[in-house]
Amino acid sequence: MDRGHRGITIRGNSAQIAFTYQGVRCRESIPMPLTKAAQKELVLKRQAILYEIKTGSFDYCKHFPHSKKAKEFRKTRPDQYTIGEALKYWLQRNQTKCQPSTLRDYSSAIYYHLIPVFGELAISELTAIKIKEFLADLSCSNKRKSNILIPLRRVFDELYHDEIIDKNPLERVKNLPANTREPAPFNADEISRILQELKEQERNLIQFAFYSGLRTSELIALRWQDVDFEKNCFYVRSAKVRGHLKCTKTKSGKRDVTLQPQAKEALLNQQALTGKHNEIVFHDSRTNQPWKDDQAIRKIVWTPALKRADIKYRNPYQTRHTFASMLLSRGENPMWVAQQMGHKDWSMIIKVYGRWIPQSK
Repeated sequence: MDRGHRGITIRGNSAQIAFTYQGVRCRESIPMPLTKAAQKELVLKRQAILYEIKTGSFDYCKHFPHSKKAKEFRKTRPDQYTIGEALKYWLQRNQTKCQPSTLRDYSSAIYYHLIPVFGELAISELTAIKIKEFLADLSCSNKRKSNILIPLRRVFDELYHDEIIDKNPLERVKNLPANTREPAPFNADEISRILQELKEQERNLIQFAFYSGLRTSELIALRWQDVDFEKNCFYVRSAKVRGHLKCTKTKSGKRDVTLQPQAKEALLNQQALTGKHNEIVFHDSRTNQPWKDDQAIRKIVWTPALKRADIKYRNPYQTRHTFASMLLSRGENPMWVAQQMGHKDWSMIIKVYGRWIPQSK
């Protein structure tokens, strides 16, 4: 065979075959004996490849199963690329883009829920009805179900916008309505009874929670440098989730909050205990180190205090509801309350706390 045959180059005991696929110039090496029969077979192979590319039936993996390009081009074949592969690749690409706690949630959704059910399916095999059946079988809240679908939605959004698939089955699957719980704020007597069951750091922590409206994750990330006694306010800039500091839940979560008298009192008492460290405000009194996460507060401080005070259990988030309802009940402007709470507008305040807003006469 002529060594200068178009698209084929002989190199020792192998040949390099060249062709263009999806606008990319490809070169693949094939071991072959230096016989006329082998060379003739190589010419026929290239002709077959060109024909398959022209007719849209070319399968890169079939011709070159060990090629790096084959693995890349496989991602453009929804009939071959599996959902499991796509999810793993998506998670890998987002390692540096997401907070550790978010990555942990995505990993849980992918490896414990999505891959066991959909992992072996080709991208093109997923349908809206399969997703709806999957959701129906999950034994968790509607909010959790919606969160589990997030990685799958992101993968299929990318595939659709990259024109790898013609339609996105996730677009026909709406998130289920969240089962929102009614606020159950504590009254003044209950707050007093709870605080009476706590001492020093734990008391300061819970008292500040009641009169600041912070999420627990924001509470344990508060630093002394974020407190300004002269201006009678403090600044919410970060949150601590599963042991990792991160930005606040939303952009509006970064906010300046006015110090209520009871919150200021708690901080002044706490300053004598941790102020010298000039770092995190609230510490676990057992170790005198900052709290690692909000779950520890619930188990070690909150639940035992409610039991001792003989008060029906509500989760620690109700301290935030208590703060909002307290401000609204005394006639504070709902827009100002929304800013203090870290909401982007006051629609959430009206929706969740409307019954605590005094009616105009």
